[in-house]
Amino acid sequence: MKVGIGYDIHRLVKGRRLVLGGVEIPFEKGLFGHSDADVLTHSICDAILGALGKGDIGHHFPNTDSRYKDISSLILLGKVSEIMTEANFQVNNLDSVIIAEKPYLAPYIEEMENNISRVLKIGRGKINIKATTNEGLGWIGRGEGIAAYTIVSLREL
Repeated sequence: MKVGIGYDIHRLVKGRRLVLGGVEIPFEKGLFGHSDADVLTHSICDAILGALGKGDIGHHFPNTDSRYKDISSLILLGKVSEIMTEANFQVNNLDSVIIAEKPYLAPYIEEMENNISRVLKIGRGKINIKATTNEGLGWIGRGEGIAAYTIVSLREL
């Protein structure tokens, strides 16, 4: 058994789509980044890579590489899943939290879990995603960005 933690944060800007867990969420702003800037999926990637002792998402998919410009983070998660499988591990369970003042994310959580489940080839019951606000505190609380944390446990195959 191995355990990893992941974290990601991006600022919200006009003119970008808001994508979380591979779900496009209607909102007047989106997350700024080289890829689709999906903080949830990035935190899951980092948690898995961390558990494996394989660095982080920036090491494997650098923002200086044009191949990853505007790429879906679900594709990156698929590549991380391949790294995990090659290391002879599988996700036992993962628990994520998205921190966003707006928009309200509860209606999109099930679809996020379905996307992550499909890409990682695990049952949805092994995935828990939740959302909370920052209670108006700091730059997340002012609606300037969104962050996500993930803890994952992996089991050897």
